[in-house]
Amino acid sequence: MTAIDAQEMTRIAGKSCKRLTNRARGLVVLAVSALMFAPLSAWAQAQVGQSTGLPIPRYVSLKSDRVNLREGPSKDHRTSWVFQRAGLPVEITAEFENWRRIRDAEGTEGWVLQSLLSGKRTALVAPWKRGDVFPILAKPLEGAGVAAKLQSGVQGSIRKCDGTWCRISGEGYDGFIQQAVLWGVYPGDKFD
Repeated sequence: MTAIDAQEMTRIAGKSCKRLTNRARGLVVLAVSALMFAPLSAWAQAQVGQSTGLPIPRYVSLKSDRVNLREGPSKDHRTSWVFQRAGLPVEITAEFENWRRIRDAEGTEGWVLQSLLSGKRTALVAPWKRGDVFPILAKPLEGAGVAAKLQSGVQGSIRKCDGTWCRISGEGYDGFIQQAVLWGVYPGDKFD
């Protein structure tokens, strides 16, 4: 609703209650205003999933080595892609009953059954910087000893993040990496 529509509705509400007392007229205008701004409060509530009450968007990971990505939230919809990598981080962007709309690091979107997703936090190391190598440090400090080096696109389990650094582990490595180079955590995310 535009500001002009809101002003017009308020003017009409004021005219239609001309015979009412000022107090009653004020209540009618207040009621019309509340109806006009109801969509705003619905939008604010859309920040959490309708099915789970959890934040939208949020990161999770794939539970299985084979996950069908569908065009819509039911098995009647066509499969548009098949993920074949358990633990791959994905971002939930919407919920509908037991279906979740997800997006991968490349921007591919579709719907999957909630039972095929895990709350286990994983991340990809800078998938947007193909061919680059990133140090995994022994401590969450600039200049700390290098525990390993990972190429972009490597997947790891995230153990914790403090808003700047995340502890990441995988086959043959365990250490700290700058949170800003991970796809699977939001800037400033803090969790154990």
